[in-house]
Amino acid sequence: MAAGQIATAILVDRALRIALPLGWIVLAPALTAATNIWLACRAARPENSEKVATSTLVVWVFVLDTICLTAVLMLTGGANNPFSLLYLVQITLSAMILTKRQTWALGGLAALCFGLLFLAYRPIPVLEIHRHGRGGDLHLAGMWIGFVIVTFLVSMFSGKIAELLREREESLLGMQEELAKKERLASLVTLAAGAAHELSTPLGTIAIVAREMERFATETARSSALADDSRLIRTEVDRCRQILLRMSAEGAEPPGEAPERAPVDALLRELARAYPQSGRVRVVPLQAAPVPVVTVPRRALEQALMALVKNALEASAPDAGVEVGAELAAPFVRLLVRDQGHGMSEETLRHAGEPFFTTKEPGAGMGLGVFLVRTLAERLGGKLTYQSIPQRGTVAALELPLSVETTAP
Repeated sequence: MAAGQIATAILVDRALRIALPLGWIVLAPALTAATNIWLACRAARPENSEKVATSTLVVWVFVLDTICLTAVLMLTGGANNPFSLLYLVQITLSAMILTKRQTWALGGLAALCFGLLFLAYRPIPVLEIHRHGRGGDLHLAGMWIGFVIVTFLVSMFSGKIAELLREREESLLGMQEELAKKERLASLVTLAAGAAHELSTPLGTIAIVAREMERFATETARSSALADDSRLIRTEVDRCRQILLRMSAEGAEPPGEAPERAPVDALLRELARAYPQSGRVRVVPLQAAPVPVVTVPRRALEQALMALVKNALEASAPDAGVEVGAELAAPFVRLLVRDQGHGMSEETLRHAGEPFFTTKEPGAGMGLGVFLVRTLAERLGGKLTYQSIPQRGTVAALELPLSVETTAP
């Protein structure tokens, strides 16, 4: 706006041969530009952004802009200047940014300033020409240009403000979704902690009694049936303990584990060593140099990958293999687990990763593994996605951000 005012004044003075006090006219837009640049620089600092947005500094800059515009109009014909429509730009912006009371106050100031233009202004020769009927075309052209400029500025600023509001709304929705996920995880942790606390003592007692029963059945009663029942009780107790461990959030982020730099090929080799005897897990080495590096809580990531491989093995036929590999998509690396199972339907894909959602048989799983893996990925700045074709298998892709030094091969 300031540049446009200065350019217009110079054009009128030089091209139309209408004498204007350019020195004084340039001063007001220059002051407008300087104060707005100062405000923008102040708001650009992270520690000041929220303070500036809610402070009265913005109001006072609006007031100064309105006064500077009034000064320019006073020096260029007063209320007869067709560019007095620019007051509408200030009022429109204030309605979008300021509070209701501040907007009404600025509107009153603009009305007062416009009224002063009828009393105090510097006449310019073109207005004398207009009174004699020879400058009507020029004045009408100025009115049209002023209307076009105001329309452009209001549309541009309104669109920008609307875009910022949409971005803010999307950010809030994302924060709400993230908060909901954290609340679900917190509920899960609370449930696991409460269950472990309440059940640890009775489970321990049952395990001890079952062990004594097994010893009695073996050494005294010589009853193989009683011994088998005792061993079954101990097995079921151990199963209950494993369920409690799976319910805990330890698999998502072990407490006290600090992130460390880990080459991707080392993670794949470690995963291969976890299944040395199955023969069903095949690791495809990543062909990239230098080797991509991620900064992660290593133990948690290894557990997450093992959970994905376990799901892939269970989804595949007993004689089918599972491929584990990686692909580079800077600034991310994708760790891929590909099975040869029946795939997942669209409905299953939509719910994959939700807590306690599972397609396994009752007792085979609680639907927490994928949820914890997805939670870990999001905490590390990545994501977990699935690609599946019915009857052709599924690919689980764990995407993680690369370390800065290895963002490109």
